[in-house]
Amino acid sequence: MIDRIFIEELTVFAQIGVYDWEQQIKQRLIFDIEMAWDSSKAAETDNVSYCLNYAEVSQFIIQYVQSKPFLLIERVANEVAEQLQKEFGIKWIKLKLSKPKAVAEARNVGIIIERGQC
Repeated sequence: MIDRIFIEELTVFAQIGVYDWEQQIKQRLIFDIEMAWDSSKAAETDNVSYCLNYAEVSQFIIQYVQSKPFLLIERVANEVAEQLQKEFGIKWIKLKLSKPKAVAEARNVGIIIERGQC
């Protein structure tokens, strides 16, 4: 049995952008993430040690994204997905990364990636 743990609208302020002025400010990025996880043992035992701890996952993303500058959201999305899979043993992840107001005429822009298999 594979379940999906999700985190919605995790907001991180990051140094990101291809223009010089963008590298001088922090911009808002929003993560929506689904991760495959077998939660049956956690449900059976009611023991948090068998959970995919979404608080730890969230903190990991925030620290990683704030730790260095990025030019492209594609790089952020791919690196975060890769690092989460390695750090937490996640076999499948779907990550939506939004950069609101990056285009004046659009409410939101971004990328959706999937890595691994369920």
